[in-house]
Amino acid sequence: MIKTIIVDDEPRGLSSLRKLLELNCPEVKILAECADARTALDRIADLEPELVFLDIAMPEKNGFDLLNELSPVPFEVIFVTAHNEYTIQAFKYSAVDYLLKPVDEDMMVEAVKRAQQRIADKASAQQVETFLYNLHKVQTPAEMKLCIPDMKGFRVIHLADVVYCESDSSYTIFHLLNGTVLTASRSIIEYEMLLERSGFCRIHKSFLVNLHHIKEYMRGEGGSVILTNDKVIEVSRRKKEVFMAKMKELFNY
Repeated sequence: MIKTIIVDDEPRGLSSLRKLLELNCPEVKILAECADARTALDRIADLEPELVFLDIAMPEKNGFDLLNELSPVPFEVIFVTAHNEYTIQAFKYSAVDYLLKPVDEDMMVEAVKRAQQRIADKASAQQVETFLYNLHKVQTPAEMKLCIPDMKGFRVIHLADVVYCESDSSYTIFHLLNGTVLTASRSIIEYEMLLERSGFCRIHKSFLVNLHHIKEYMRGEGGSVILTNDKVIEVSRRKKEVFMAKMKELFNY
């Protein structure tokens, strides 16, 4: 659900947009409706929306004044206004869209889709930022955390709880120590790059394992490992040398 606030000084505008969103955009969760910029600033601070539908021409403070007080703007903006002369100025604020009243349903739906994609991209970027922050902190692997993005948002897990990751096309399935299975909307190659310096190793094209969860290695052409959850995974012949080097580096055997 996209946490959303509507800001419009006209009651009819608020009511009309709310009904259009309820009928056409079930993914939008309206947290508040505000009739002026001052109220909107308070509600934004309290509710931390991801998306704001914002009128421009309002008494006292207009929509641009509101955004200027929040710089940098921590949410996506879709302008909804009866005036078309503000278009250029509106997009200086990196607005998702600029909808003229009366609002066209199809254009509104497309604007919401674009906003949803921007929000998802931010969550994905936040995951990388969080992980890089972890890498630069003095932490044990047990303290490190990872954000797993999905279609609903993201979930924060302890890195030490990840036993192994499994590739599923452009998705990655995380298998946790307690049996929980999470599907992330990113590829296993991306997680290999993120986790390769944190005790993880790609031992097969489809599997990225947490070396701290290996309890046994069985010899063979590439061999295979038994993990702490008793999962047996083959080590590909091409990955064996890298796997052995990482085990020696990590455990000094």
